[in-house]
Parts: sequence; C-alpha cells; structure tokens
Amino acid sequence: MTSGERRAVVTLASLFSLRMIGLFMIMPVFALYGRELTGATPLLIGLAIGVYGLAQAFLQIPLGLLADRMDRKKLILAGLVLFAVGGAVAAMSDHIYGVIVGRAIQGAGAISGVVMALLADLTREEQRTKAMASIGASIGLSFGLAFVLGPWLTGMFGLHGLFWSTVLLGIAGMAVCQWLVPRPLHHVAHTPASYGQQLRESLRHAELLRLNAGIFTLHAVMTACFTILPLLLLNNGGLEASRHGWVYLPVLFGSFFAIVPAIIMAERKRRMRGVFLTAIGILAVGLSLLAGFHDSLWALVGGMLVFFIGFNLLEALLPSLVSKLCPAGGKGTAMGIYSSSQFFGAFVGGVLGGFLQTQYGIAVLFAVLAAMVLLWWGLAVRMPPPPFLTSVMLRLETASEPVLSGLAAQLQGIAGVKEVVVLPVDTVAYLRVDPEEFLPESLSGLPVTISS
Repeated sequence: MTSGERRAVVTLASLFSLRMIGLFMIMPVFALYGRELTGATPLLIGLAIGVYGLAQAFLQIPLGLLADRMDRKKLILAGLVLFAVGGAVAAMSDHIYGVIVGRAIQGAGAISGVVMALLADLTREEQRTKAMASIGASIGLSFGLAFVLGPWLTGMFGLHGLFWSTVLLGIAGMAVCQWLVPRPLHHVAHTPASYGQQLRESLRHAELLRLNAGIFTLHAVMTACFTILPLLLLNNGGLEASRHGWVYLPVLFGSFFAIVPAIIMAERKRRMRGVFLTAIGILAVGLSLLAGFHDSLWALVGGMLVFFIGFNLLEALLPSLVSKLCPAGGKGTAMGIYSSSQFFGAFVGGVLGGFLQTQYGIAVLFAVLAAMVLLWWGLAVRMPPPPFLTSVMLRLETASEPVLSGLAAQLQGIAGVKEVVVLPVDTVAYLRVDPEEFLPESLSGLPVTISS
C-alpha cells in the first residue's frame, strides 16, 4: 500500500472501532442493568437493543444514495453527531422509553455504507480486500474490547456512565474524521439522473443481490449465536460473565491470523470465488461443531474459533466483492443496500435465535443456522468469478484541484478506464482499468507519468 492508502485504512478503521466499541459495549450488560430503568420489561429491553440496528437498516440506503452525490466526509461527520446525541439522550434518561429513543437516534447515524464507499475511493483495486479486511479486523477487535470494557465500565459508573462513554467515543470519531481521514477528489464514469434510477441499478444487479443475501445470512447467524453463546460459556463452560471477554479476544485474534493467507490467495492468485465458497463452508462447519459439541469450555472455544475464521474471512471478502461489482458511480448506493441487508440480518437473527432456543433447544438452534449457511452456499456457488480489473498509479505534475478536476475528466475518457480517483494530497491518481482495453500510450500528452 502507498502511504496515502495506509493512512486511509488506519484512520477509517480507527473511526469504525470507536463507533463499534460504543455499540458493542451495550450488548453484554444491557439485558441485566436495563431492568433498573423505569418501565422496563423484557420486550422493551429487547427493543432498546434492536432498535439501533433497525434504524440503521432503514437509513443505510438513503445515506448511500446521498453519498454518491455529496461529500462523504460530511455525511460521516453528521452520522457521528447523531451517534453522540443519541448516546447523550440515553445517558440522561431514567425511563426505558428514553433509552429506546436515544438508541434510535444513534442508529440514525447510519454511516457504515458511506465509510466503506470512502474506503473504496481511497484504495486501489488490488489493495481493496486487504483494506476491507483491516476494517473487519477493527470491528472484530472492537467486539472483543467491548465485551471486556462494557461490564467493567458499567460496574464502575453504571448504565448512565456507559452511555456517556459512547458520547465520548462519538466525539473522538468526529475528530478522526475531520482531521485525519483523507479527502479524495473523485471522478466516476457517470451519475444516474435520479436517485430512483441509481437505486434500481443496484437492486436489479443479480450478483449484488447474491452478496446482499450473503451479508444478511452472515449477520443473522452471528446475532442468533450470541443469544445463546454467553449462557453456554456461563453454564456449560463454567466461566463467570466478567471473564467472557478473555475467551472472545484470543478466539478473534486467532481467527484474524488464520485468514491472512486466504486473503492473499484470493487477491494475488485471483482465486476470490474459491476462497469465498470455502469460507462459507468453514462457517457451516463451525456451526455444526457447536450444534454437536457444546458441553464444555474447550468444545465451545473450538467451535467458536472455526466459526470466527469463516465469519471474519467473509467479513473481508463480501464488501470487497461489492466494491468490485457495483455500477460505476454507485458505490455509495451499493454499500448502503449492503449495510441495510447486514443490519436487517442482525435484527432477524436476534429474534430467530431467541425463538429457536426457547422452543426447540440449543442443538436445533445451531443446526438451523448451519442449514441457513448451506442454503447460502447453494446460492453463492452459481456466482461467476468477479471481473478482473487492475489499478494504474499515476504521478501528477500539479496539485491544483481545478487542473486536476479537468484532468480527471480527460482520464475518464480513455478507452479501458473504468474509474478515476485523484488524491491531491499525494499528487497521485489511480485508474481502475480493464487490462485488455487500456493502452499506456493513451496517456501521452497528459501531465502524468505511470509510477513503476
């Protein structure tokens, strides 16, 4: 990666982590401490947890549409403001309805798709899976840290203090976005005439529909698992709730190390489809292990490790595939639909997990989840290999934005050029090109040189 790409990945991953820690810290404690709120019932406690994801799901697509027409950094900042405001509303409330409203406001800051689209703008095609994997790793790390920090902070400062900590994390995210995240000068092949047309393009795209069904299934399965895994660690594994984070952390770190060779193979060896299908299979194996062997701590840890190897590999591959396949000029919209599918999956998974374990038991819960993943594999196996495009890095002779804007339009008109991203801060431009159509000599006469 170039220095600009590394900066983009590190800052956006940090931004994601700050926000996700604020989200995940609630999960291991709210069902217990939320009972102290006025008017609390099990149903309303569940709604307070789930309304965040539901609000996210409904607003990802509108924000994705806006992201293809507006400054993405400004949209991210607006989302972080809502996240902080919602945290403050929840922190100041003693009633369950106030917390529900606060969580809904936090969810309205639905910036996941916008962040993914900005990351895709700031990285080259062949670096994208690694970049997305870094985001996935930051989410996984946030998950582990949150499950350690959540009980500790709530024990020290109470539920109100926990929500105030989400406000501080939101403010920290704003600072990272405003002063550290790069701003690309972006020029794409076309912008559809209407929001409806752009939305239809993404919704009618058969391969994107497969990927959206995949992320729905992935997060439905993950959320359903966590309706029962904490109880299994407590009752079958003999592990106190305060120590659960020390299981999640090594499992997540182990899975991150395990997926690195697969990511390298997917990108450098151009075996994306094969690695993708294998990852779905690994996920199904992990769920099958948990269905059959969940009576001891080590059995649970083994099943969770296999599960998270598949989960984290898919978390890296899915957004990369979306960015490769989405219509030109529609990255934000495609990522918005993708993120909506993700959050709807989480919402459905929570309901499904609670229903299955109550009505049919633990083994049936994991078996049904494994069957869902196998159905996904059957859908994904029909997916053709993604198109191979490559990136060309150009050195620019000027950093003037008016000049670069005109240059971007000229570059876009060259045969084989599918997308142009100009980064004034690095005085470089990246072309996303079809190697069978693009000829390097077509750049002659322009104030650029191909970087070796």
